[in-house]
Amino acid sequence: MAYSTISKPSLYFNTKIYTGNASTQSITGVGFQPDLVWAKSRTSTAFHIWTDAVRGATKIIQSNTTTAEQTFANGLTSFDSDGFTAGNSDDINGNYNYVAWNWKANGAGSANTDGSINTISTSVNTTAGFSISRYTGTGANATIGHGLGAVPQVVIARNITDAEQWTTYHVGLDATAPQNYHVRLNTTDARVDEASVWNDTAPTSSVFSVGSSGAPNGSGDNHIAYCFAEKKGYSKFGSYEGNGNADGTFVYTGFKPAFVLSKDIDGAGENWFIHDNKRNTYN
Repeated sequence: MAYSTISKPSLYFNTKIYTGNASTQSITGVGFQPDLVWAKSRTSTAFHIWTDAVRGATKIIQSNTTTAEQTFANGLTSFDSDGFTAGNSDDINGNYNYVAWNWKANGAGSANTDGSINTISTSVNTTAGFSISRYTGTGANATIGHGLGAVPQVVIARNITDAEQWTTYHVGLDATAPQNYHVRLNTTDARVDEASVWNDTAPTSSVFSVGSSGAPNGSGDNHIAYCFAEKKGYSKFGSYEGNGNADGTFVYTGFKPAFVLSKDIDGAGENWFIHDNKRNTYN
């Protein structure tokens, strides 16, 4: 039996580093048409920019702030067959060096009716275990279909209408009840126990649950959710205990990862860290 059904992981996720030109340029070499682009300047304090195919090009949210969705006509202007086109915004193509992390879903997607809230659109890549869902919140306990056909290990949900936190479910947040907690992608806070976020209900192979919190389920507000299911040999989600040693703790994944996102969930004031296989491992 094959170790993984994914023979070429770079067809589903790839990191691209590039130099901005403060004008317009096509960023190529991604290897596929991305459906989620997370871009960040490496040489300035410009914001983290997320653009996806479900919300559409030029629509950005910033993962280091609570700012609602904005339209940047000079941001990411199109998703292309081998990458994307960038305008002259300093956040994506100024006179700086940049990194862009790219994921493949399935284009603009279509409505999903598995949950009590029907999504406006869900874009799904079941092979890679990644989906993007846009939905309208109700402000009451609800479920939302993710389309993965497998239980998501990570759900990142964001109210794009109002200024709200980036609420993130992660299977490693607790050994027995991770659904009782969330971490905020835009802060250095420790994990938060807040029943109104995920309704203290674990995701299933068809839906994830939300409570009454305005962050993942504001009444009448538009929301976006990024869901990730584990795929053997391609993705791994979990937790580990640090040892305070300069050599660090060895974390077994079963493969050589191309992207690692980590966060200390015990202590407040601890940053998020991203490592990838295209930049030096320490930046």
